[in-house]
Formats: sequence, structure tokens, C-alpha cells
Amino acid sequence: MKTFTVKTRFIFTGKFFVAAESKEQAAENVNKHCGLVIGGNIHSTLPDDEVDWDFPVHPDTEIVRISITKGGKNERY
Repeated sequence: MKTFTVKTRFIFTGKFFVAAESKEQAAENVNKHCGLVIGGNIHSTLPDDEVDWDFPVHPDTEIVRISITKGGKNERY
């Protein structure tokens, strides 16, 4: 049996609702203070009254590239 390397992207697409003075400040707040960690939840360091979000719990899966793994299943690239 062969071993394949499957480069994959998991894409979460949703919305943050952010209280800010401008579009630039809203983008900066989301970029600096909001995130997602595998095995965790969507999170933010902004105060609760300044941020909310709407994201699905399951991502879209995108297969980027499939190649045969050289050297067998224990070798990673």
C-alpha cells in the first residue's frame, strides 16, 4: 500500500460584529484580538459588549494537492 501526502485547508467563513470608530479600527481589532484554535473555540480579547460572531461549527474542506510520500509513511515533508 502506498502513502500519500494530502495538503489540505480547512476554511471557516463567518462574521465578526465589532464596535469601532472606523472600518480600519474594526479590521485591526479583529486581526489583533480575534481568533480560532483547533480543539478550542472562537475567541476574542475584546470586551463582550464590543464583539460578537457568527461562524459555522464545521469548516469547508479544500484538498490543495496530493502527492506520493517518499520513503514511506513515517517520513514527513
